[in-house]
Amino acid sequence: MKVFELQGSVRSELGKKAAKAFRKDGVIPCELYGQGQNVHFTCKESDLRKLVYTHEIFEVALTIDGKATKAIIQEIQFHPISDRIVHMDFLEINEAEPIVMMVPVRLEGLAEGVKAGGKLSLDMRKLKIKALVKDMPEKLIVNVESLGLGKVLQVKNLQFEGLQIMTTPNAVVCSVKMTRGAKAAAEA
Repeated sequence: MKVFELQGSVRSELGKKAAKAFRKDGVIPCELYGQGQNVHFTCKESDLRKLVYTHEIFEVALTIDGKATKAIIQEIQFHPISDRIVHMDFLEINEAEPIVMMVPVRLEGLAEGVKAGGKLSLDMRKLKIKALVKDMPEKLIVNVESLGLGKVLQVKNLQFEGLQIMTTPNAVVCSVKMTRGAKAAAEA
C-alpha cells in the first residue's frame, strides 16, 4: 500500500463555531482515533484533496505537531451542496490488528461473453476487505476470462489469500450483459 504524508496541527477549540472558522480559513477539522486518546487536529484542505480525490488507497503517515503516527482514513464528511470536505476521521494503525478498508477492484482479461458480442459491466468498484496492514493490497485483480454471455461474478466466487472479504456474498462484482446485436444473432 502506498504511503501519503500529511501534516497537521493540534486544535484546542472544539464545536461548530470553531469548525466553521477553521473551514473559512481553508483548513479542515480532523480527528484521530486509535490506541490512546482521540486527537483533534486540523489539516490544509489542499493537502486533503490529494488524498481523497483519487482512485487509490493510502496508508497515511500523519505528523501532528511533530508527533508521527500511521493511520488510515476512517470516515469523510462532505458538504451536501458544494461537495467540499467538511470533516475527516482517521484511525491509528496497529500492525498486529487487522483493519477494514474499501479496496478498488480491477478486471483482467477478455471475457468469453464479450467475444460472443456481450458487454462487460463492473458493478462494484470497491470491496470491503479485512486484513493486516502488511497484507492489504492496493487493488484486487479479478480475472474475468471464463465469464460467459449473460453470466455474473459474485463476491462469494472470489478468493484472495490472506484477505477476508466483508462485502455481502451475493453482491454482483461484474457481469456480461447481452447487447441488442448479440440477442439478434442468438435469435437468428
